Amino acid sequence: QVQLVESGGGLVLTGGCLKLSCAASGGTCSTYAMGWFRQAPGKEHEVVAVISRFGGGTAYADSVRGRSAISRDNAKKRVTLQMNNLNPEDTAVYFCAARSSTAIWELPTAADKYNYWGQGTQVTVSS
Repeated sequence: QVQLVESGGGLVLTGGCLKLSCAASGGTCSTYAMGWFRQAPGKEHEVVAVISRFGGGTAYADSVRGRSAISRDNAKKRVTLQMNNLNPEDTAVYFCAARSSTAIWELPTAADKYNYWGQGTQVTVSS
């Protein structure tokens, strides 16, 4: 069983930045592909970024590509999402998710592929 706890959310002004962190416990971190998703009020879960088991591969949503970076430290069981140049459309609850994977390079972008989810952290971008 894997437990995920997100932190780092908050209120920022348009153009600001945030670094979200996800701390994992239980399981072996390197056996999981990891992803960040977000959910705005009235909307479905939306993938933000995903990273493969050992960090060799990453993928981003078009809406955040070029201004976001996902990384992981398996020894510390931590995944981070750096988001820059934030805008009000980035306002959402951000979730960390883990997918048990045998494929080193897998980059799952569908929410239903993930086995474990954190409780989420609120990000609010004010104009």
